[in-house]
Amino acid sequence: MITLTFHGAAGTVTGSKHLVELKRADGSVFRLLLDCGMFQGEALRDGSGKDRNRRFGFNPKSIDALVLSHAHIDHSGLIPRLVKEGFEGTVWCTPATRDLCAIMLEDSARIQEFDFAFDLKRAARQGREPQEKEPLYTVDDVKAAMPLFQTIDYGERFQLTEGIELTFTDAGHILGSAAVHLALDDGERAVRLSFTGDVGRYVDRLLPEPMPFPQADYLICESTYGDRDHAPIAEAEEELLRHVHAVCVEQGGRLIIPAFSIGKTQEILYTLNSLSNAGRLPRVPVFVDSPLAISATEISRRYAELFREAVRAELRRDPDLFSFHGVEFVRSPERSKQLNGMKRPCIVIAASGMMEAGRVRHHLLHALPDAANGVLAVGFCAHGTLGAELLDGAQQVRIFGERVPVRAGIRRMEFYSAHGDRNEVMRYLGCQDPAQVKRVFLVHGEDGPRAALKELVVKAGFPDAHLPKRGETCVL
Repeated sequence: MITLTFHGAAGTVTGSKHLVELKRADGSVFRLLLDCGMFQGEALRDGSGKDRNRRFGFNPKSIDALVLSHAHIDHSGLIPRLVKEGFEGTVWCTPATRDLCAIMLEDSARIQEFDFAFDLKRAARQGREPQEKEPLYTVDDVKAAMPLFQTIDYGERFQLTEGIELTFTDAGHILGSAAVHLALDDGERAVRLSFTGDVGRYVDRLLPEPMPFPQADYLICESTYGDRDHAPIAEAEEELLRHVHAVCVEQGGRLIIPAFSIGKTQEILYTLNSLSNAGRLPRVPVFVDSPLAISATEISRRYAELFREAVRAELRRDPDLFSFHGVEFVRSPERSKQLNGMKRPCIVIAASGMMEAGRVRHHLLHALPDAANGVLAVGFCAHGTLGAELLDGAQQVRIFGERVPVRAGIRRMEFYSAHGDRNEVMRYLGCQDPAQVKRVFLVHGEDGPRAALKELVVKAGFPDAHLPKRGETCVL
């Protein structure tokens, strides 16, 4: 028997975690986990207020192997915690994903340690018990986890264990992202299961389009933007330029761009580099204030062979597509603090994209009260995050325990989302014969987008589209 249980990203866009159990005829069971992502924002806590990231819903010691679609924290962020609680199997992923996880998970661990220490101090001042007894995980836990990572290249057919063959195809989402394809055989039946991970874009950007993938019997498909379309690529450069002009030139303010360190930061730098090369970028300093983003950009340079062909050709003319006159990469905390006191027009790109952690919160603390400044959201912000609050029009937000008035202009630009919109997801599924697909499981989306995408999936001829709930088990 082959079963599939959804332990995360079922009705939310974070916490990706799906458990495949292969029960062989001889009675043995192999448990394979697809992704091990962290819950963020509103999805972080259940109805009792307890932290979902501290309770997997299964015994980590029972998991035999983990297959990771890509390095984003909502897909990889609980791997150190899984290892801390007894997981000893192998983490299978692409080479770029492994290298990105090495820096991303360590950065995440430092955030866990900082947040825990901060709560300890605040609890002592308030005369209460701390919320938790220990950090979610530490840098040492990350160091223990990384040796478990093993890599497989795109297109390589790999025998994971008896009855399970694994193949990755390029999902076009971020560097190293993969759709996961499993050929499962329990001795009585053979099942082809594909997991899209996060589906990329069909646009001329850094990465190639998502690759067509082998025919599946069952599909686990993301649905983040299942109810909307993105703006055409032709408008991207012009729209970004309009935001820069409006805030930095016309208002004389600072434009804060919260961006994920992997993917979006490199995409924005690539666009700004193109504008600079064309002599169209206003002469304002650009600061990339994220050590993680700087390290991720260095990894991107090393994996340039994964860029689309036109970008590789461009590299022969411009050997560094992420750097240009006027850009400064900020690593030290001291220099980062200096930026907050800067009153002249500038662009600050800082993590995190949902504005939940990282240096961007310090920049927002100082920038939001001034109407001359602007905040440009360039990706999805889950419900319950600071980013979602600002986009929903909050007049006041809380940052580091302080009430901060929101006078700066809050702007949005969804082109830089690394997720395909509804039409791009359906285009991606177009490589499948719908009649052969027994069921499509729609995950990694809030209920509205999931329901909207379900209608499109059924309309396209797939016989069954299902919206699984967290903890639900289905027999394949």
